[in-house]
Amino acid sequence: MSEKLTVFNPMGYPSKPITRQAMAPRLESLEGKTIYLVDARFDDSDILLQQIQGWFAEHMPTVKTVYAPMSSVYTEDDPQTWEAIRAHGDAALIAVGH
Repeated sequence: MSEKLTVFNPMGYPSKPITRQAMAPRLESLEGKTIYLVDARFDDSDILLQQIQGWFAEHMPTVKTVYAPMSSVYTEDDPQTWEAIRAHGDAALIAVGH
């Protein structure tokens, strides 16, 4: 057996350093709030968010949900979406699918 195998290390490395940030403070209630449902465009995240939007409509009708697909893929920043959430939303739920 003189076959040669090439083995790659599956451990990835981020292209940019990652800076930890604190989570946003929790809202006391969702009643009357606007929640952005951000589609990060990962497999089937749109389906998940549509189901969540339907749940809110049925169980918490005073909560306004806004479906917001990112302008690109989940690996790219989307400043316009984040600014819209800051300006018009009270909270955001970002879905990556599966």
